[in-house]
Amino acid sequence: MSQVLEQSIQINATATVVERCISDLALMHRWLNPVLRCEPVGEAWSTDVGSKSRFIIQIPLLKPTLNSVVVERQPGLVVWEFQGFFQGRDRWECQPTEKGTLLLNRFEYNIPNPLVSWGFNTFAASWTKEDMQAQLRRLKRVAENL
Repeated sequence: MSQVLEQSIQINATATVVERCISDLALMHRWLNPVLRCEPVGEAWSTDVGSKSRFIIQIPLLKPTLNSVVVERQPGLVVWEFQGFFQGRDRWECQPTEKGTLLLNRFEYNIPNPLVSWGFNTFAASWTKEDMQAQLRRLKRVAENL
């Protein structure tokens, strides 16, 4: 059964600038949770459809990893599909507004292992939601300072 965490934030920057914060790896690492590292699979980072990457949680010894592939890409939209201890999609959508951009982040996931699912829902789900909000606030700062 899929679960969904959805957040949004108003950013006083153009959709093009906000999208750059999502698609440029150096900018992404300025707002991504410092415990999370993202790296390309292959030679170069890309958000083109079919591009692969991995998101690694920097927990000593464990380092859980989500392998992801870009499954949808349009101007202002990047959707990563991932496999690992989670299965699902992470959707980032820039909607232009009069005052800049409304950024929507929708994290839809399933955790197939019942023990991992219980542990996540018991200990990490609320932290993940708070972290998504914090990431959006950091992304907002990065975009508004470009």
